[in-house]
Amino acid sequence: MSNASKIMHPNTALKALCAISLFSLMTGCMVGPDYKKPDSATAPSYKELDGMQSGDGWKLAQPNEAGLNTKWWLIYKDPVLNQLMEKVNVDNQNIIAADAQYRQATALLTQARAALFPTLTANGSGNRGTLNGNSNGGFSTIDQTFNANIGASWVPDIWGQVRRNVEASGDNAQASAAQLDAVRLSTQATLAQTYFQLRIADMQIKMYEDTIKAYERSLQISTNQYNAGIVTQLDVAQASTLLESTIALAIDVQLARAQLEHAIAVLVGQTPSTFSLQAQERTIDPVTGLVVSPVSRLVAELPDVPVGVPSTLLERRPDIAAAERQMAAANAKIGVATAAFFPTLTISASGGYQGVDLPGLLSMPLRYWSIGPALAQPLFDGGLRIGAYQQAGAAYDQNVAQYRQTVLAAFQNVEDNLVALRLLQKESKSQASAVKHAQDAVRISMNQYKEGVITYLDVATSQASELANERTLMSLLNRQIAAHVGLITALGGGWDVKQIADK
Repeated sequence: MSNASKIMHPNTALKALCAISLFSLMTGCMVGPDYKKPDSATAPSYKELDGMQSGDGWKLAQPNEAGLNTKWWLIYKDPVLNQLMEKVNVDNQNIIAADAQYRQATALLTQARAALFPTLTANGSGNRGTLNGNSNGGFSTIDQTFNANIGASWVPDIWGQVRRNVEASGDNAQASAAQLDAVRLSTQATLAQTYFQLRIADMQIKMYEDTIKAYERSLQISTNQYNAGIVTQLDVAQASTLLESTIALAIDVQLARAQLEHAIAVLVGQTPSTFSLQAQERTIDPVTGLVVSPVSRLVAELPDVPVGVPSTLLERRPDIAAAERQMAAANAKIGVATAAFFPTLTISASGGYQGVDLPGLLSMPLRYWSIGPALAQPLFDGGLRIGAYQQAGAAYDQNVAQYRQTVLAAFQNVEDNLVALRLLQKESKSQASAVKHAQDAVRISMNQYKEGVITYLDVATSQASELANERTLMSLLNRQIAAHVGLITALGGGWDVKQIADK
């Protein structure tokens, strides 16, 4: 051992290890396919934009237009909604869970990078004991040794297995970042749509309150005419039936409103018992006789949404970006599986001091060292590596299909909301006209009933028709605002693919 120490000092051995490591990195290659994003379905323009006009809730974005702000809900100019959105971004548990998942992905990337570097270890030990005594029962000999050493080992990434794994981990981390943004956007959209649905429910409650008052007056008229012997008890029964059934419908809306409020509470991270939303100001328009509120005025003048061209959708939706990054990670895993077919080189070195006395242990005569490479190549594994390689290829094909399906679903999502905005606006105009005619029919039938021209059955029929048409109009208002929110989120809500590179 002492002669060997004259040949190479331990520090020299470590320097040699570093030199071999650097040479291996410089001469190493990366097996497996380099990633190239496959083609996916696209179109030069959206089909449902044909025939639409500005004011239908959209506008064609110019090529240099950045699009929506990431705080897309600000276009609705609703202070309460703005406050709820700030809460959901901080306290929603699904978003918190997605953020934790992203941090796990970045930690896995750190772990993968660690394999690129040598592993250094250091330890010290001391042992003291006795040797067997002589056969005559003499004293045993005390033996003691002390040891201090440092070691290093490294597996050079000659075939790129580690680098491919780092590449896959980085792609997965970016996919997780995009998934976090996708969860955030989806949760924001759910909050906005639920909030507006609650506001429509407030309008419906007001509508039922005024309708019930009108039906109570009709019942009083029927009762008075029955007491005067003008009509039969059948008219009173029909008026009572219509009144009570309407009260039941009003109670059902109150139930729906309460459950919507509970849903919003959970979205913003609160228990329903600690959360409430006051109804907005609601009035009856003296001209149309319809309930008017901030939501109805918003639907009447929906802000335009910059739609852009279909090709930009691939850069504006976090779910598409997540699917694309997962596809890239699957491609890198093919390289990891390919590298397993090649031999593994391990380089290790160690050095230290060993002696029987702790004082003076770190002295030149007591030193020792070793350095050497080891090459390993599995000769037979029963098809393990082939199976892993085939699995990696199949996983990549699966991710390609999922990516293309995500793109197709995104285009469908945009087209669905575009056509909904266009046709629901026309439908609402026709429905508003139907409500106006139904109101005229109620007024005319009531006057004829007071004059004894018709029975109350005709009045009840016209009143039920008016209520049904007003309910339909309220439903259309809800569908319009939901489609508008849906279009914004289908376009990515102002998100940009560059955001995942910044995380």
